[in-house]
Parts: sequence; structure tokens; C-alpha cells
Amino acid sequence: MVAVGHHLFAEGVDRREAERAWPSWLDRLFAELTEEVEMRRITAGLFITVDGVVESPDQWQEGYFNEEMGEAVGAGMAASDTMLLGRRTYEEFAGYWPHNPEADGADYMNNTPKLVVSTTLDTLAWQPATLIRGNLAEELTKLKQQPGKDIQVIGSGTLVGSLLREGLLDELSLLVHPVVVGRGKRLFQDGDAKVPLRLADSKTFSTGVLSLTYRPAGG
Repeated sequence: MVAVGHHLFAEGVDRREAERAWPSWLDRLFAELTEEVEMRRITAGLFITVDGVVESPDQWQEGYFNEEMGEAVGAGMAASDTMLLGRRTYEEFAGYWPHNPEADGADYMNNTPKLVVSTTLDTLAWQPATLIRGNLAEELTKLKQQPGKDIQVIGSGTLVGSLLREGLLDELSLLVHPVVVGRGKRLFQDGDAKVPLRLADSKTFSTGVLSLTYRPAGG
């Protein structure tokens, strides 16, 4: 099950815990922030452990999602008007959000345009959605030149790593949880190319979670 609040960074987390931490003012923030930026950015955010695991946060995140984290997640949502998803994330979300229209955040998830990167999908039942099957760099470059707010990668750790290596990601936000799990899919794999980054912002939450925002070193 995908949970409100957590959906920006991961799949399969506890819905009730997220809803308790979801400030009502975030819904108003989404409606108020309608200004377009001069140049769209591609951003991404992930929940991650100290040892780099991004898989199955429902197994290690208990007790860490609070109002501070909800505000961080909500700020990323408010700054974007398009979601960029990998196939697996799209299919998981499509199995939850259309069937739970009363859940907090459902309006955003169900109504925000979605870009889905996949070479195997032929149709996208959960709309509004557009399939990207061609040259990803070319397609995203065109989209960044169009008017609008940020394009945000939600979950989709494999896609995030690919965008970062290809120089297509403008901002990477990591919510580093103070836990080591020792197993599971990691954001970066052995053999990945070196990608210099600069720290643009950092915060420490009361739970010990670190909110780290990185941008390309040359940007």
C-alpha cells in the first residue's frame, strides 16, 4: 500500500502514520502556489537509510515520519506540477490512488499529470499520464523548456540514479534515516559513474532524520 505523505519518496509505507503527520495547511499551499518558474527543473526525493537502502521503507521507517518530514514532502509537491515515474512506481500507485479518492493527497496524486518512463507498457489506465518510450534525454529537455513548475521524480530509485548519471537531474533531496538495515536495494550500485554534487541545503529533524538537498557541482 502506498501512503500519503510518503508517496513522494517511496512505496509501501504505513498510511495511518503519514496521515497523522499531514498538516492541513499543505492542501491550501498546493492551491496557492501557482506561479510558474522561468526554467523548469527536474527534481527527485527519496527516503534512504544510512547504508543507502531505498527499498521497502515500511520495514525501517516506523517512528520517523512526523510533521517536519510532512512539511518537507509537501514543499516538494507544492513546487511541482508534473510527476515523473518509473514503470514499477506507476503501477503501484495506479493500484492505490484511483481507488482511494478520499485519502489525504489523493487530489494531487490523481489529477497531477504523470510522465511514465517504460519500454514495456503499452497503455496507461491511470490518467492523466503520458508514456515516454523514446530518447529520455531529448524528451525531458523539451519538457524543461515548456512553461510550468518543477517536474518531480516520485519514488523510482532506478530512474533517479539514471537521471543523475546522465546529468538530467537538477536537484536531489534525501531524507536520511538514522538506521542501518544491511540489505535491500540501494540508490547507487557498485560501478556507477562518479557524479560530483554540492550540498545546497541541510536540516536535522527532531527524530534524527537528516534532510539533505544536493545539486550538480557545476550548477
